[in-house]
Amino acid sequence: MKILVTGGLGFIGSHTVVELQNKGFEVIIIDDLSNSSEKVLDGIVAITGKKPLFEKIDLKEKSKVEDFFKRHADVQGVIHFAASKAVGESVEKPLLYYENNIGTLVYLLKELAKKDKASFIFSSSCTVYGQADKMPITEDAPVKTAESPYGNTKQMGEEIITDTCKVVPSLNAIALRYFNPMGAHPSTEIGELPIGVPQNLVPFITQTGMGLRDQLSVFGDDYPTSDGTCVRDYIHVVDLAKAHVVALERLLEAKNKENYEVFNLGTGTGSTVLEVIKSFEKVSGKKLNYKIVPRRTGDITEAYANTEKANNELGWKAESTLDEAMKSAWDWEQKVRA
Repeated sequence: MKILVTGGLGFIGSHTVVELQNKGFEVIIIDDLSNSSEKVLDGIVAITGKKPLFEKIDLKEKSKVEDFFKRHADVQGVIHFAASKAVGESVEKPLLYYENNIGTLVYLLKELAKKDKASFIFSSSCTVYGQADKMPITEDAPVKTAESPYGNTKQMGEEIITDTCKVVPSLNAIALRYFNPMGAHPSTEIGELPIGVPQNLVPFITQTGMGLRDQLSVFGDDYPTSDGTCVRDYIHVVDLAKAHVVALERLLEAKNKENYEVFNLGTGTGSTVLEVIKSFEKVSGKKLNYKIVPRRTGDITEAYANTEKANNELGWKAESTLDEAMKSAWDWEQKVRA
């Protein structure tokens, strides 16, 4: 069965390609390489023994999207990762984010709407909840006004899919709302490799541990949490990747209850920034150079998932601990810099 993975050479995309190939799916990757490298293909092959078909396509070019689906009319499912994802950059360049994250989604859905049957998995985010009123966050929690154009593209993306599914009964879709992905494949063949300064906490920690960054800034220690630092739900990227395969199989096997469904993907446990730093120090045996600095605008106090729906409906559960995920991230960082 042929599955298209857009953004399949990125961090979460590449791990998902591995899990799909391990399950026997035939995978085609589309990536424009704006935030990834073609070398990731070598890592995928090293793990699975199979090379996925790769096409360098910019999904903003509508004619190229149409041409792809003409040439690959037998694609039965799409997992859509391709999107710009830096919150700060989205505030500075909103139009770039709306064009890249919304325009491309519309072009893909237009092609899928032509099919007799199509399955679509959308890479969404817990940013749609903003600062939720209570923890842990369930899928029924209200979607708040977005704090950034990036967050807004995830909300709008979900609305576009909802509206499309209402009028295209042949389309079945699931939006997966991630919490905080981290880590790397245990083989250390693929992992998170941000271009430029990392936007996420864990690669900044591991790069600081390697001496590539002088110091890690911890933004605020006066939040109403156990140690005053922000709380997030950190999930191992391999657990996250496996959830995509399970969600896709749910649609392909027609086990979904509606033609549009939403699931939170997290561990169900919140960790503070200082707990994440302690985890790094434990698995690496190194002291991390960090400094408490004033709060950063837009940061919410805490966000962690209620995972009951994903556990019960999908039959999926995050397996890895914070220390295991951190160890994999540190092993990967050391290999990349060796």
